Amino acid sequence: MAAPDCVFHRTLNRSRPGPTQASSSSPVVCRDFLFVLDLQRYSRDQGSSVYFPQAVLHGDDLYDVTLGDGDCRLRVTLDPGLNRLVDRRVLQRGTVLRNTTLLPACSGASGDRDSFRLLSVELQADDDDDNDDEVRRLHVDQDLLPWFRSSGPAGLPVPLRANRSVFLPLWNNVDHSGAAWREAPPPEDEKDEDEDEEVRCPSVCVSKLRDSFLNGRRGVGRGAVQHQLIVRIIKKSHLMYYGKTDRNCECPYKAVLEVCDRTGSVCVVLWNSVCVSWYRCLKPGDIISLRGYRVKQQYQMEPEDMEISVNSRNPAAHISVLPESSVSPEYLPPEPKYNFCSSQELLQRPHGVLCDVIGLLTFSGRAERIRSKDGRGAELLEYRWLRLEDGTSSQPIMVKLFSTSQPETHRKLHPLCVVVCSSLQVVRSSGVSDNFYLTNSTFTQVYCTGLGQHCEMSYRCLRPVRLFVRWLRSQDDEQVLSRALIGGFFIHPPPPVALETYMKDRRGEPGFLRGAELQRELARLCYRERRTFCIQAAVAMVTYSRRGEEDQSLFWTLQAPSLSSSSSLSSLLPLSSTPRSFRPPLSSSSSSSLPSPSLTPSPLDRSGRKLKRKQLLQADTPNKRRPWVTLQPEQDNNNTVILFEASMEFLENINAEEEDEEDDEEEEIETSSFVTAPLHPAFPAVATETLPMRYDHARREEQAGAVALGGSRSSAGTFESPIEGYYTLRLTALSDGVTVHAIFLPHTSHSPPLLPHSNTWTSILSHGAFSPHTPPPSPADLISMAAQLSNQRLVCVLEACHLGGASCELVLSRAFHLTD
Repeated sequence: MAAPDCVFHRTLNRSRPGPTQASSSSPVVCRDFLFVLDLQRYSRDQGSSVYFPQAVLHGDDLYDVTLGDGDCRLRVTLDPGLNRLVDRRVLQRGTVLRNTTLLPACSGASGDRDSFRLLSVELQADDDDDNDDEVRRLHVDQDLLPWFRSSGPAGLPVPLRANRSVFLPLWNNVDHSGAAWREAPPPEDEKDEDEDEEVRCPSVCVSKLRDSFLNGRRGVGRGAVQHQLIVRIIKKSHLMYYGKTDRNCECPYKAVLEVCDRTGSVCVVLWNSVCVSWYRCLKPGDIISLRGYRVKQQYQMEPEDMEISVNSRNPAAHISVLPESSVSPEYLPPEPKYNFCSSQELLQRPHGVLCDVIGLLTFSGRAERIRSKDGRGAELLEYRWLRLEDGTSSQPIMVKLFSTSQPETHRKLHPLCVVVCSSLQVVRSSGVSDNFYLTNSTFTQVYCTGLGQHCEMSYRCLRPVRLFVRWLRSQDDEQVLSRALIGGFFIHPPPPVALETYMKDRRGEPGFLRGAELQRELARLCYRERRTFCIQAAVAMVTYSRRGEEDQSLFWTLQAPSLSSSSSLSSLLPLSSTPRSFRPPLSSSSSSSLPSPSLTPSPLDRSGRKLKRKQLLQADTPNKRRPWVTLQPEQDNNNTVILFEASMEFLENINAEEEDEEDDEEEEIETSSFVTAPLHPAFPAVATETLPMRYDHARREEQAGAVALGGSRSSAGTFESPIEGYYTLRLTALSDGVTVHAIFLPHTSHSPPLLPHSNTWTSILSHGAFSPHTPPPSPADLISMAAQLSNQRLVCVLEACHLGGASCELVLSRAFHLTD
């Protein structure tokens, strides 16, 4: 029951039609402050369009939003015209709203529950995660708030505007999301009818099913099979979502298990609600009993083979997990087989081969998204880069890890944990023997320390794993911490250093963009979407700035009214601070008489009071950031405590080897003089997400959250980074004169070592970094050499990533000199 002073109670009660009145269709404006408590995504179905008769449907997704006012909660559906606010993470959990327009009793809504559609809204201007104390309190207490009238779910929440039984994660279609996905077997399936038997024996085997099916004989291989099949899970795929807007399916999921017994192996396909009930409960190595399944022709991998289909109806399958002691020894399925490869062995593995790896994680990249290459390119695939070390070679194992339907494990992927990745495939660039990485296959799974996963897996007894654990015990915490990084911009494999090679590798990709086309493409990016663009441009200005000191910079400009064309600097007034403001794109208008979905910036102070509206800033207006805070990582007296704890998941009662003498490495801090000088117009400061963070074991959960999708942007700036300074280049497109600002990070990176070069601007830009074989030039020297860029035409390779809200990262990874 809502409190009497509830904003929804005061505002929306007058919109409720009486018992003899027709449903109201007049929008209601709630002028009080509201807060976004939750966002839930799902795909629309055939019936979804009836809820939005006049709206233009943008994409396949719909969003249900839970709003709060401090006294109660209300679930509403976001108008599809406002989806872009979620896609670019402008509207998110914790966002403060005002002047929210709601349409009650939408056409087609359920008559026994209150239903509203969010048509338009004003957002707080600040798009960072630092809302006031009341918003933070609502994050903690939202489950205790009552629902407004009957707007809350009767049980577990389900989508309001589509016939779906579960929600999708906000940022990918692979992970599971919500409490409906069970971690333990369903109670009704925990007991088997043969549970009183001391030893269980299968009534059919894989080879018999296959022979019967392939020979076309009627019997055990045809129709609904009730014969008990006892198998062990060898591999487990990620979840596959197949929901379509033109189809009605409550739970459009499937997952594939590769299973075996002593007579052979076969694929078991879990369909629909069986995935919700069982996917999280099953893991490779488990022994399961199956009844009530169908044998069908395999759909994808081997068309001439069979697969076992497990569904919740027609017939209803019966699954149970069996302890090994309950299966007769003569029918006990074999253990899963692994093919562990060390970093040394991977140097010789050909492209496409499958392998398993184990390593110490020393770099965990930020989560990003790329468009799928399924022909439509509509789905965004989440991935991150991992760097693993195993001590067998100087070259680390680089893994481009996509989602594996293990979100709880991916959240624990931070440096100094031991990671096992199964069923990875080698991706090797043609012509470059050392230029390779590993990435997912259909059956890739990942396990890491901190969740107790390794001790449950059979691989921990294998020789390659034991050799790795022995090496791990010899490592020193402090030495590993000195090279452990998390987050930041990262590119792998490094692009070629020659223009001809780069263009050859890029064959089939879009060509050079005009400056205006680049700006349009950047505006289309979704949150954490990563894309590569190429433009032909000239350098108009170069600056060097230290993080947090962007108002004092070294710079060179091609055309400066008060400066000569050389690199000399003058001492001028510092930059002034400017307010932050933004206007996200408006949704398309509708011919309906209803208000069209819109967004208007409404600046607020921290107490929730409305501030004086300011004119929107122009694109070139400087955006001064908050000061950076640098924290030193805590030192531990025990130099092996972290890695020792990681190894304990593999071995028990092992005496630790004596530690080698500790070598204290002194960090040299380069000092440079800075001249206070305003840039006209100023460059934007580097985003906190662009620079990697030194790993802080005491604050590992906070760091892992900062680099995850949907993580806090503000917390990333509170950690120490190995990169204190950065370069910014103003590029002028040769095609239309449009200018863009790109960050350039030529410092030594954690990519494979580069070839030596002369450290001129031309060679630095073509290699993307300083030469590793000679000392790099100081910032002052490099700025003084920037006149080398005058009148040069360059092919610029730009890496773009949208960071949420109004922030878009643009990094120059390569620039090749164009010759006549």
